[in-house]
Amino acid sequence: MKTSTQELQTIAKSIRKDIIRMIYKAGSGHPGGSLSATEILVALYFEILEENDRFFLSNGHVCPALYAVMAEKGLISKDDLGTYTELGSALQGHPERTKLKDIMNTSGPLGLGLAQAAGYAAIKKDSFVFCMTSDGEHDEGNHWEAVNFAAKYNLGNLIQFVDRNKIQIEGTVEEIMPLGNLKEKYEASDWNVIEIDGHNFSEILSAVEKAKTLKDSPCVILASTIFGKGVSFMEGNPDWHAKAPTDEEYKKAIEEINQNG
Repeated sequence: MKTSTQELQTIAKSIRKDIIRMIYKAGSGHPGGSLSATEILVALYFEILEENDRFFLSNGHVCPALYAVMAEKGLISKDDLGTYTELGSALQGHPERTKLKDIMNTSGPLGLGLAQAAGYAAIKKDSFVFCMTSDGEHDEGNHWEAVNFAAKYNLGNLIQFVDRNKIQIEGTVEEIMPLGNLKEKYEASDWNVIEIDGHNFSEILSAVEKAKTLKDSPCVILASTIFGKGVSFMEGNPDWHAKAPTDEEYKKAIEEINQNG
């Protein structure tokens, strides 16, 4: 490992505080999904991604987590985090590849990222291509078209993380559009499937190592996560899908993260 598990945990704690600060200052953003995706993004940028690897973020609304990780990694200035969503800022509410040189795709409508990643993986067979998706975007038909495309062309260099936090903007995934047994659905679509705790760095890293050996077909890592992880009043609460904290909520959130990580 390039970075110890303890160091990764310390970085994740810092990222969570940056997420809350950014959204609080901007008065808008998506804290719940950003907090659930933190460990996966930290693992990718600090331990997993090699020089020729590429990463596509499909659920771009969790970009506060991405921007915070990029700043911690030194890819953008930490000062830029304070400009999140401001007019003219490079850090918009969805990442824009024309504004940030280390971004592979511009996001927006959910369900597009896996298709973009699969297309890249199809022509760059010498690279591992990673993509993060949300469970909510599995409602989208174009996502499943990309699933079928990747299987048809045996894209063994494509590794998808699903942030399985079970929440989407209007409620729980089970209330809005139940996904059933997602593992069985992917296996039926000729994908390799690995299930993990998406907040456990050891499991994240072990899953990627295993996925890299499964070169016969694409691999999906179903990462079970907690929506709003680290802030008690946000955890599992769909109200925090797209909402900025008040002054009092901001103080409480930072305090809880400092205490618990």
